[in-house]
Amino acid sequence: MQTTFTDEQLQDPGVARSNEILRACVHCGFCTATCPTYQVLGDELDSPRGRIYLIKDMLEAGRPADARTVKHIDRCLGCLACMTTCPSGVHYMHLVDHARDHIEKTYRRPLFERLLRWTVAQLLPYPARFRAALRLAQLGRPFAGLVPDARLKAMLALAPHHVPKPSPNDRPQVFEATGPKRMRVALLTGCAQRALDTDINDATIRLLRRMGCEVVIPKGMGCCGALTHHMGRAEQSHGLAATNIRAWMAEKRARGLDAIVINTSGCGTTIKDYGHIFRNDPLAAEAAEVSALALDVTELLERLGLPEGAPKGLRVAYHSACSLQHGQRIRQAPKELLARAGFEVTEPADPHLCCGSAGTYNLLHPEISAELKARKVATLEARKPDVVSAGNIGCIMQIGSGMGVPVVHTVELLDWATGGPKPRRLELGNDPP
Repeated sequence: MQTTFTDEQLQDPGVARSNEILRACVHCGFCTATCPTYQVLGDELDSPRGRIYLIKDMLEAGRPADARTVKHIDRCLGCLACMTTCPSGVHYMHLVDHARDHIEKTYRRPLFERLLRWTVAQLLPYPARFRAALRLAQLGRPFAGLVPDARLKAMLALAPHHVPKPSPNDRPQVFEATGPKRMRVALLTGCAQRALDTDINDATIRLLRRMGCEVVIPKGMGCCGALTHHMGRAEQSHGLAATNIRAWMAEKRARGLDAIVINTSGCGTTIKDYGHIFRNDPLAAEAAEVSALALDVTELLERLGLPEGAPKGLRVAYHSACSLQHGQRIRQAPKELLARAGFEVTEPADPHLCCGSAGTYNLLHPEISAELKARKVATLEARKPDVVSAGNIGCIMQIGSGMGVPVVHTVELLDWATGGPKPRRLELGNDPP
């Protein structure tokens, strides 16, 4: 694609990077075939190719974002299926991130929209606040039908019937390996996950210790910044990320780290991109080091060599989170680990398509999200599984709200198969009391 940025515009690192990405695009349209929003809406401007044209026009003109551009960029899930499909290697993730940052800086949204997005950004990345908000939402849930706005209804619907108490395992501490020590790793405990499902981190710690890892929960660690990063709130997201970089590097300098383990794939995609995000920042070298240390929990387990397990007599439908399969290009490891542990593994049709969760997307665009959820649930149910497995808390909550069988994190099944307790959702369902 030909671009016409001026030399002055190209002095901006963000514009320079977007120019590189735009020039790689050859207009082929392969991306439209795998774009979930294009499949649902059928509008070229709701496809990656259409959004690329809108972004190019906005950035080249150096103008503030307009309502039309904002509508179609906002509708992008950020699932990155287009990057997997693209034969030209167009790095759409960095382009849309730049566009969202530009929108946030130059476009004034309607008042209600600003308040809604501000509220989401001030709650979800902070576990204590989010937990309190979920408890308030529980009180309002019976009155959801009276709420006129679909987004507020979606927020009320997000509230589970049971909000777990904080897990003591999420506090800063060190868990010694239960067998011969092989590695020392930091575990990202996350933000929303700590309020929605504490079993995931607990299972991860048990399993890693059993596999010979000393697991550290570093002091000062918090939200990775992904949720606000994808909303274009760069200052807030970069601040959260910088805090984590400093916390992990302090731990590495003090006692060493072999890896930073992440069990929420949306976080993993962003952390692995810290090197790019901070490339022009004084933290550049440390950010790049953190990105190099970051591993999804299934990547680490594959390296450690999970022991083979006897057949469990359980059919597991594996849902591949977009951030894992498209963002991190991890596709086989989770399925192979589950099979090695003794589960019968199957995959739904169109596994590349998003379930509609996508960070805050199911809150901000509930109608499109609901359609994508219905399609994903239908393809999973067609496999007649006993349980659905996924590697991202957003997907687990989204799919679980529409499935009649339990939806659990992959690491919970692997923990159970190697000596841990049976996942609660297998006993109590997707919203355990």
